[in-house]
Amino acid sequence: MDFKDLTIAIVGGGYGGAAAAKALSLRGADVTVYEQASQICEVGAGIGLRPSTMDLFRQWGAFDAIAGVSSASDYFEILTATGDPIMKDAWPGMDDFEVHTHTHLIHRGDFIDALVGVLPDGVVRVGHRLERIDVTGERPALTFANGATATADLVIGADGIKSTVRQQFFSDQQPLFAGEHAYRVVVDADAAHGLVVDDNLRMYVGRGTKVYVLPLRHRGQMSFDVTALHPDGTWNPHVTRDDLLRTVEGFDERIVRTVQDLDMDAVNVRAVYDIDPVDAWHSDAVVLLGDSAHAMCHHQGQGANSAIMDAGALTDAIADAGTVAEALAAYQAARKPVTDELQRISRQGWSEDEINDVFPGQNPQSQPEPTESESVA
Repeated sequence: MDFKDLTIAIVGGGYGGAAAAKALSLRGADVTVYEQASQICEVGAGIGLRPSTMDLFRQWGAFDAIAGVSSASDYFEILTATGDPIMKDAWPGMDDFEVHTHTHLIHRGDFIDALVGVLPDGVVRVGHRLERIDVTGERPALTFANGATATADLVIGADGIKSTVRQQFFSDQQPLFAGEHAYRVVVDADAAHGLVVDDNLRMYVGRGTKVYVLPLRHRGQMSFDVTALHPDGTWNPHVTRDDLLRTVEGFDERIVRTVQDLDMDAVNVRAVYDIDPVDAWHSDAVVLLGDSAHAMCHHQGQGANSAIMDAGALTDAIADAGTVAEALAAYQAARKPVTDELQRISRQGWSEDEINDVFPGQNPQSQPEPTESESVA
């Protein structure tokens, strides 16, 4: 299929949407990204971009932009709460490509800035919240809350876990509470009490709690993530320093002291949600990508990576197909088995005993997203 004949509307300007815009525009497609926020930004802390993801950026000419605001990491390590080693392993896939490729540790904000920064001028339009897509004509027609409209040969729904595109076309299922909270913050490396020693990810595991220490030495900081079992499914729960200290009680003293020193106003607090696998990702001219198709818990660190891989697979499928509909079917066939499995294993973050301690007689993953009134912290 000739990309130059395609007009593509991407709903959502996060990692997946921006990556798809980069890959598709490089092939010559007429791409526009519609983002509901007034500016594209990411909250939270650090993530790891796997070798397969970084290789795609190399193919797209974006590697240097990403590498320039990240740190190359050789391995990850899992330890007990008190710091005794459990396992240590090189990042998988580093030697799978022509060039030895590391996992890169990066701040979410730096990542989206770098990714959007390599897009052609005028591709991104902010302040466009999608209201609906109509498919009664020859091409899908998009209507936005600001009154703007657009048509396209292909609409890509990259609009996240609460995807409007998914709920209109493919599934009305709501996000599911995973039975845990994530507390994320970035702190200065000098204030991390010796936790930052190199450029490698470490995860400390205690009963019902995991602490992720992700160095961001290129910016003199450390991403600090405490994920803990919790029965409160409020979307933005309230947490105090004392709450957090109780959560890391018995952990490595460096972790406890880091929590004691935290600016609690800077801590991003979220209940963790995912979705069940979606049976169908596409129609003839509308398709899902990233969290809109397969939002998953963060234990495997594959959310952003999966969205980027989706963008690459979709671009390749379009290149190899004769029609948009054929391309979308091939894309789903290639990616859905992979993300279904990642969703499954990402839910296996805790043992049955740990879950029963916090949720006696309950299944936390059966709890739906709270209502708007219940979500107020």
